[in-house]
Amino acid sequence: MDKGKGVMGAGRRWAVDLTDNSASPYSRDVPDPPGFSRASPDQDDSTVSRQKKEAESTWKAQKAWEVAQAPFKNLLMMGFMMWMAGSTVHLFSIGITFSALWQPISALQGVGKVFEPYKDSKVDLLGPKLLFIALNLGGLALGVWKLNTLGLLPTHASDWVSSLPPAQEVEYSGGGIPLY
Repeated sequence: MDKGKGVMGAGRRWAVDLTDNSASPYSRDVPDPPGFSRASPDQDDSTVSRQKKEAESTWKAQKAWEVAQAPFKNLLMMGFMMWMAGSTVHLFSIGITFSALWQPISALQGVGKVFEPYKDSKVDLLGPKLLFIALNLGGLALGVWKLNTLGLLPTHASDWVSSLPPAQEVEYSGGGIPLY
């Protein structure tokens, strides 16, 4: 072989002509594959657009439920991290607890923004929003529980001693024989 001349030097030996020379727009000689049906010519664009809108609203509803269930994964992860942090007060446990409190609060503030892409007249977002709110409130409750186990919540009477008035004297003693 000469250098610079490939196998296909003179012309292509392997070529497939994919042009359709038939008179009809589609050939009836080849049967349609299983599961394929040709669209009927009387099917108008409104039916197709309606089907697309229904498919889009179904997709939006499904994605809204997926977004609503997302805090559950965060709840399990945060619970595991709080368990690993232990019940002693140190920097790591306080940081984890602060994160467990901050994430649900910020998520609850942005409920409208989270579900904005899924707004549609055919999609009911009340259920997904309520589930999203409930799961984030569960995460907030988990953070408050961790604060309680760390002893950072004032739940005992001894936590409020400084604000209590001094006890009234109930009994007086006096008298007796003076010893000089």
